[in-house]
Amino acid sequence: MRKILKAALIAAALTGIGVAGAVGDENPNVVVYQSADAFDDATFALENAIIEAGLKVDHVSHVGEMLERTRGDVGSDVIVFGQADVYQFCSAVLSRKVMEIDPLNIAHCPYGVFVAQAPGEDGAVLVGYRKLPEGEMQEVQALLDGLAREAAGVE
Repeated sequence: MRKILKAALIAAALTGIGVAGAVGDENPNVVVYQSADAFDDATFALENAIIEAGLKVDHVSHVGEMLERTRGDVGSDVIVFGQADVYQFCSAVLSRKVMEIDPLNIAHCPYGVFVAQAPGEDGAVLVGYRKLPEGEMQEVQALLDGLAREAAGVE
């Protein structure tokens, strides 16, 4: 039952129920913005934002493809996303800064911003990231927020 409720909450967030500015209030650990653009345009905008910030994309995790490919293997009939990618990258400057303060901040690296589209041709496109702890990691969170907002086209 809990699994079904969680899937319903995710579906509600992805279909834009209660969307205004940042969405995803049902998960306090994630910041999410809805994009008016198509998935491909949002991923292109995110990649450009990362590069324009002087960073390099280390890896793109195709989470949506993996979930779809393994759906039957794990005995599920739920289509979680139409498409979903997580862009991973690091900032040498910020990473060094926060790890010199606390070497265990390595746990937050690499940093990631996702773009996800709800199932269906007209599914909502969301751009977001995992919230980071208070303190020195808030400077990294500000970077993630700026990248997510730029990719989503949110001021």
